[in-house]
Amino acid sequence: VQLQASGGGLVQAGGSLRLSCAASGRTLSTYGMAWFRQAPGKEREFVAAISRYGGMTSYADSVKDRFTISRDNAKNTVYLQMNKLTPEDTAIYYCAAKPGGGGSLVGSQYHYWGQGTLVTVSS
Repeated sequence: VQLQASGGGLVQAGGSLRLSCAASGRTLSTYGMAWFRQAPGKEREFVAAISRYGGMTSYADSVKDRFTISRDNAKNTVYLQMNKLTPEDTAIYYCAAKPGGGGSLVGSQYHYWGQGTLVTVSS
């Protein structure tokens, strides 16, 4: 499966963005999906995950109650709605697909990765 992330950009603190991850090559419902991010000079970190049909979601503590992960399998797309953004959310955001359908916080369990989309939050 090929993943294409989009929707990043420059936003002021307190603003919102919605990231999209479009999949091609395989039916997205086969996979658990997640978003990870990597800030400058930092390691990649887990942001949010969703199971293959959307019944289960999980979030990093740092984004809980601000970010929402969702998916539309008919459109082969996963979303990340980001609200109340802060400068600490500045990072490249990557979507990832995990065979087997369940979500996971562990990056190494994801076999397919998108190219990343840059989110910059100004103070």
